[in-house]
Amino acid sequence: MGSANIQGALWGAAAGDWATYQESSFLPLWRDALRAVHAQQGMKILDAGCGAGGACVEAREIGCEIVGVDASSALLDIARKRLPTAMFNEADLESLPFGDSEFDAVIAVNSVLYAADIAQAMKEIARVTRPEGRVVITNWGKPEDCDVKDVLDAVVGIFPFKPPRGPFSLSETGKIEGLLREAGLTLVQRGESQCDFTYPSFDICWRAQRSAGPLQAAMRVIGESNVRDAVEEAVKSHTDPSGGIVLRNTFIWAAGQQN
Repeated sequence: MGSANIQGALWGAAAGDWATYQESSFLPLWRDALRAVHAQQGMKILDAGCGAGGACVEAREIGCEIVGVDASSALLDIARKRLPTAMFNEADLESLPFGDSEFDAVIAVNSVLYAADIAQAMKEIARVTRPEGRVVITNWGKPEDCDVKDVLDAVVGIFPFKPPRGPFSLSETGKIEGLLREAGLTLVQRGESQCDFTYPSFDICWRAQRSAGPLQAAMRVIGESNVRDAVEEAVKSHTDPSGGIVLRNTFIWAAGQQN
């Protein structure tokens, strides 16, 4: 079974808030991913897990032909409004609706970890990449390098059970590099990107945080008010006297080249 049915509903539940308050925090990571695949004018690039299309906008500004896929129809609606002439498809990462070797490069920004079958998703990403084309996958860095861990720990702490897979499941050194190798790609580059989540108030912080799939999943289990209270308590140590909140996070990425 693919991931679209579950993840599409979770990430689309507050798509407008994600696009407005959270997505742009990943701008440094998008730019690093595009540099790692040597994005340049005329290249055809797939954004596998494109969300509301933020990285696609960056790729288009470089002059790339951009195609996006995502599990959420609501997020794709926003992406289409941002880039009316680009192609966006609702699809599973485990079953991409493209031919072999169709893209010069593929970026998968924090999306592979949400696939129901990660190995199959990587196989598909490699399949649609042309010979000598590059693939970049990204993930949260080590938990101790991510302030969002405080938020997630607080939420998980009130769960009646431990979630089967968390956002840091691919954070261990060598994990994402191993995924590239297992998909038949040659590791050519790795790096880190700093993405600070900055909010002017807790209200905005909450709207941003609740728009992400993991918190939507949590709210379905333990209720929105319980999750909100946990998040509010978790971010107190990251709140300045004016009420502004900054969560500093390191993301890791690795680039592989198709043979």
